[in-house]
Amino acid sequence: MIRVSPAKWAGLLVLALPQLANADVKLPAIFTPHMVLQRDLKDRVWGWADAGEKVSVSINGQTKSTVTGKDGKWTVTLDPMSAGGPHSLSINGKNTLVIDDVLIGEVWICSGQSNMQWNLGAANDGDMESLTAKYPKIRMISVPQVGSQEPQADFKGKWEVCTPATARDFSAVGYFFGRQLHETLNVPIGLIDDSWGGSACEAWVRRDLLEADPKYAPILASWKELEADPSKADAAYEKRLAAWKVAAEKAKADKKPVSRKPNGPQDDLKGNHRPGNLYNGVLKPTIGYGIRGAIWYQGESNTSQARLYRDLFPLMIKSWRDDWGIGDFSFYWVQLADYLPELAQPGDSSWAELREAQTMTMSKLPNTGEAVIIDLGESQDIHPRDKQNVAKRLARWALARDYKINIPYQSPTYKSMEKKDGKLVLAFDHIGNGLKAFDVSEISGFAVAGKDQKFAWAKAKLVGKDHVEVWVEGLSDPVAVRYDWADNPTGNLYSIEGLPLTPFRTDDWNRKGVK
Repeated sequence: MIRVSPAKWAGLLVLALPQLANADVKLPAIFTPHMVLQRDLKDRVWGWADAGEKVSVSINGQTKSTVTGKDGKWTVTLDPMSAGGPHSLSINGKNTLVIDDVLIGEVWICSGQSNMQWNLGAANDGDMESLTAKYPKIRMISVPQVGSQEPQADFKGKWEVCTPATARDFSAVGYFFGRQLHETLNVPIGLIDDSWGGSACEAWVRRDLLEADPKYAPILASWKELEADPSKADAAYEKRLAAWKVAAEKAKADKKPVSRKPNGPQDDLKGNHRPGNLYNGVLKPTIGYGIRGAIWYQGESNTSQARLYRDLFPLMIKSWRDDWGIGDFSFYWVQLADYLPELAQPGDSSWAELREAQTMTMSKLPNTGEAVIIDLGESQDIHPRDKQNVAKRLARWALARDYKINIPYQSPTYKSMEKKDGKLVLAFDHIGNGLKAFDVSEISGFAVAGKDQKFAWAKAKLVGKDHVEVWVEGLSDPVAVRYDWADNPTGNLYSIEGLPLTPFRTDDWNRKGVK
């Protein structure tokens, strides 16, 4: 029997097992000491052994057995268990492995790009937040950033107990979300962070699904050309670098944020934008592990493809659910924050269109939800430091929808519009105890247009609890209204419970060149 202390498990497992006989049972990194198994779910445990070898798995008074297939792979499914622990997980074949300190609780995937990856130590009050991160029943594991067109079966990593030292470098949004759940539910929490800064949504989707739909052909075309002749990567990089230098100089002159320098030429094919790369290299090794759901913070890298995101994002969620095989697990995301300079006049915005695509996803898929943070961004930084309130708004969805706690959780949303005496009267859903203007009595953020499609800032007045009347002086025939439709809008309408009104528009006027 191989039984090692939790501190030495990962190193010994990686170093020792490959040197043992082929008969030895092996486990992927998702199964290590300090792990959390999802409560009230038929959790799966899997690994490798000799073909035809009998393998049994025991935990908490139950034992399940199977025989490996010709490929040496094995999987057992455990009976659902209640929250608790610690337990020992024993895997028996021609050898025995024992994983100690296994808890049963709530497990969540924390995924997306840099705003999910952003570590606790760099968040608001990160130093003090790290000092108080003493939660022995919160467990965390991070998946390394590997981009691959070949599905990966494993990764290098291990579960860790939440301490000031381990929490500091973990996802801030993930940590704050998990802490809120732990303190509210009083059960163990497992957090799996597989985020990758700068990643594109298409990199998180199986390649064959994109190739099966003509609408994604433009995304795939440039990659297929590069894949056919990798030497073109150098030329493509030089072109991107030149464009970045021009944009950077202009941004500096305009005193605007400078975007990140593009990746080097050899990084593209194994990077975080290539379709399917992150699905295969980062997500795939965790698929099948018991989870309650996923939280997601991504979209900044897809703002130039906002229209396509309307289909791409739901496709990603559905594909994850299909491959996980545990039904329509909960999937909650963060709508893009306010960012870039405020503009004097209303106009078009790719960031607003991406937010719209995110909101649309709630009506396309069940068990989904959106945390609106249009008030938490920073104009000069694409990475707002206030991760605490971002996580709290995500946690509201989980606590209300998954754990049946009676708290407000959804931001007010646009419902309907009618024209009355030269004004537009808007109705809203999910208003809680009503709408209110924050900080000042005058309502801001609304713009109205006539048939000429030219928007002007509008005046607005609350009517009752759930209606707002908007108008523009001198415009007798208004036809469309927008709210917080900008990169960095200034709207101030909230529910009385403190959740900001979801940005929206009543028109669907296409902009030239919008994908």
